[in-house]
Amino acid sequence: MTARTDLSDQELLARIGRITWFHSLELRPGLVTPGAKSLAVLRREEEALLGPFDLTGRSVLDIGAWNGAFTFAAKRRGAGRVLATDEFAWTHPVYRGREAFDLARAELGLEVETLQIDPTRMDESLGQFDLVLFLGVFYHLFDPIDVLQRMRAVTRQVLLVETHQDALERAEPAMVFYPGRTLANDDTNWWGPNPPLMLHLLRQLGFARIYYRDHPHYLPAEGSRTRGIFAAILPGAEPAMSANFGMEWRDLGAEGAMRDFRP
Repeated sequence: MTARTDLSDQELLARIGRITWFHSLELRPGLVTPGAKSLAVLRREEEALLGPFDLTGRSVLDIGAWNGAFTFAAKRRGAGRVLATDEFAWTHPVYRGREAFDLARAELGLEVETLQIDPTRMDESLGQFDLVLFLGVFYHLFDPIDVLQRMRAVTRQVLLVETHQDALERAEPAMVFYPGRTLANDDTNWWGPNPPLMLHLLRQLGFARIYYRDHPHYLPAEGSRTRGIFAAILPGAEPAMSANFGMEWRDLGAEGAMRDFRP
């Protein structure tokens, strides 16, 4: 832990108010940033994403960290080295993501590293990390397969991918392309892969087992399965990083694992 800021509550609130927040972060007791994602949503997502892993002393790379909710969560869960990376949100003139991240890191007193870099420029020179968080990034990439190869190069044990998904009615590997502002009126949304595609693509990259779970806020029981979480395990991964998937997860390589994706 590092020293927290010496800002008064009023000064901290003023700094917070100059930034557009995506993550709601409790920087002090009762003092929460006004993120588009609430604390309750983020806590549920954190448990879904990081719950299966014993991060004690392990290294974590967070791709597209934005305000840092999952970066900080990994550190709080005992991770050793944690590296947060971003470029789009960190340099955006409205989001001011790097300013937000740095303010939150200083106020929370967490020792995490940062590197401003786009995932399309990452390679093995970055080193390898026990857990790589690739959350909400895949579908924003025009060439996601190239970047997924880059993610494989920096993964030592587990790659965790959270993404928009589509074509769930198709048994064969498929991915839907969204030109222009087709998806959510956002011209940075390009692709919607289905689980068979993610299974075979990740296997092609050398991952031995691929587990899937529905995103906790986009559940089929609630009429939506538009986002999914994929945990790709490399051969030789430690048991603590590969053996604690609960009933919410399914091994996509198991017989019948794909059956109920289709209507």
